[in-house]
Amino acid sequence: MQVVFFGTPDFAVPTLKALIAHKDITVLAAVSQPDRPSGRGQKLHAPPVKILCQQHNIPVFQPEKLSKAQEVFDSLRKVQPDLIVIVAFGQILKKEILALPKHGVINLHASLLPAYRGAAPINWAIINGDTATGITTMFTEAGLDTGPMLLKEEIPIDNEVNSEQLGNRLADLGARLTVKTIEQLKAGTLKPQAQDDDKATYAPLLNKAMGKINWSHPAKTIHNLVRGLIPWPLAFTSFRDNTIKIWRTTLINDDHLKQLQQVGSKPPGTIVILANQVFVCCGENSWLELNDIQPANKPKLAAHDWINGIHLQANESFVS
Repeated sequence: MQVVFFGTPDFAVPTLKALIAHKDITVLAAVSQPDRPSGRGQKLHAPPVKILCQQHNIPVFQPEKLSKAQEVFDSLRKVQPDLIVIVAFGQILKKEILALPKHGVINLHASLLPAYRGAAPINWAIINGDTATGITTMFTEAGLDTGPMLLKEEIPIDNEVNSEQLGNRLADLGARLTVKTIEQLKAGTLKPQAQDDDKATYAPLLNKAMGKINWSHPAKTIHNLVRGLIPWPLAFTSFRDNTIKIWRTTLINDDHLKQLQQVGSKPPGTIVILANQVFVCCGENSWLELNDIQPANKPKLAAHDWINGIHLQANESFVS
C-alpha cells in the first residue's frame, strides 16, 4: 500500500512509525504544518512528524495553507498514493486532495465518534468527567469529523490521568488501530458505518481564558479542569494579586475528608495545611489537594514547597 501521511504533533508520531515499520506499507511522503517558533528564544522548531520523516528520508511538504498550495497538490498527484492517512494534521483538506488516492482518505480521531468531533476531544472528555473514551478510524469527507466510521477501540479514563498522559495512550492505541484498518482495507473486509449526527457532540479549540478556576465549583469539577488542560493552556488562579498556574491536584480520600471536616466551614478558595499537605476548600463544602503549582515567572514546584516559602497567613485564599 502506497501511503501519504498527513500529521504534525507528537500524537501523530506513533502512527507514522507503525506505517514506516510495516512490511506492506510504503510512506511516499508526508504533509505537516510549517516550523513554528517556540521557547524563550522563539527559535524555529520542526514539528515531530517532520523530524521523524527526515530520519527516514521521507519527503515532507509544509504549506502554510494547504488549500492554497497548488504545488503541493501537484507533487502528491505525481506520486499517485493508494491512500492518505491523517492524524492530527491541523488543516482542512480540499476536495481535490480527498479525491486523489484511489482507496480514499483515512483519519484517526481521538474519540468514540460521533462524540467529540473537533479539535480537542481528549481534553474535553476529561474536563467533562467522562469515565471512558477511545479512538476511531474513519473515511474523511468534507465535513468536520463526519465521515463513515471504520474501527473503534475504547479505554477507561481514571480519576488522576491528565490529557497529556491520556493522549500518549490513545496515540499508541491509534497506531495499532490504523494499521489494522489499512490491513482490513487491503483485504476488503472493512465495513464503514455512518455516524448518527443526532448523537454528535463537539470538542472546540481550547483557549487560555477557560483555565480560570472558580473555587465555588465542586472539587471534582475543578480537578477535571486542571487535568484536562495539561500541558496547555493550564488551569490558573490568583493569590496575592499574582497568577498561579495549577499543574496537578488530587481528589482527597476519606481520612483527609474527616480531618478537613473538623476544620469547619470555610469560604471557597481557602487554603488549609494538614501534615505538610496543601488543601483548598471548594464549592459544596468539598476539598481538593493541591500538588504541583507554578508561580508567575517561576518554575513548577511542589505545592508544599511553595507554601513553606510564602508564610501563609490564617484563612488566606485563592481568588476566583
